[in-house]
Amino acid sequence: MATIKDIAQLANVSNATVSRVLNYDQTLSVGDETRQRIFEAAESLNYRKNTRKMNQQRGRIAIVEWYTAKEELEDLYYLSIRLGVEKKLKELGYDVTRFFQNDPFDTLHDATGAVVIGKYSPAQIKRLKKLNHNLVFVDMNTLDYEVSCVMTDFKTPIKSVIDHFTTAGLTKIGMLTGQESTADNTKLGPDPRFIHFKTLLKAQKNYHPDWILTGDFTPESGYQLMMQLLQDQSSDLPEALFIANDAMAVGALRALHESGIKVPEQLSLISFNDTSICQYTFPTLSSVKVYTEQMGQSAAELLVKQLAASEIIPQVITIGTTLILRNSSK
Repeated sequence: MATIKDIAQLANVSNATVSRVLNYDQTLSVGDETRQRIFEAAESLNYRKNTRKMNQQRGRIAIVEWYTAKEELEDLYYLSIRLGVEKKLKELGYDVTRFFQNDPFDTLHDATGAVVIGKYSPAQIKRLKKLNHNLVFVDMNTLDYEVSCVMTDFKTPIKSVIDHFTTAGLTKIGMLTGQESTADNTKLGPDPRFIHFKTLLKAQKNYHPDWILTGDFTPESGYQLMMQLLQDQSSDLPEALFIANDAMAVGALRALHESGIKVPEQLSLISFNDTSICQYTFPTLSSVKVYTEQMGQSAAELLVKQLAASEIIPQVITIGTTLILRNSSK
């Protein structure tokens, strides 16, 4: 595990700045460029070292991110995927071009192909296919659009989380989740983590809608939702919470600290994604590890394989997960 000192040295900032940035301290005045350096340093230090190099450039591949560069810093899941894609493409000898949500995509047709990260509306997918037919999506099932994609498994890890809570004797289980929209303001369906969570708890006759709150996938939303839960359910709080991503969990932890609720003694928490920040919160966050580097690498490899093929055959690659237990859960 990389230390705060390691990250500080790589990002050329102080240890205190790293700690406050990783914990999304809203009172810290620091520029987005510095925050990006810190988050990228934290993520890169958690990647396995690979000395393989290919000096010959084989073409230019685009990475399309559904977030803006600033929004990406609020959800390290997508930053981690992007870094994984970039790392693999550079190892394979490709030049890389980034497109963020607010960048014009008109030059996408000049790229050899593109790895597209995040969620997109049907209209956006149609436009991307028109600009470049050599595409692989990450974190969205695009098989219906005849485009290959790399996904993470959701059902198995949600069952693991619920099983862990119940084995620990915690049967009053709630969830903080989020609602997403694409860049063109198309609302997406319910969070698949919530769908599996609801289905599994209903089957156990243990689903309590009063303990389910929905916001967005940011630290501030996690903070606000937790404060709302503490206020609305003060006389009947859940014993355990599953939180849909690490950024929300960081905000929720801050709300619990401010309210004097002890974690995990009074409320046990498990989040999702296991980005680098989980190791630097207090207490450290239990989280479902999504292998974001592998997702990014698999997408890059799939695209390169697709470029070499005489026929594009759309396929889905699903990457498994692991529940990592730390100090926020019993």
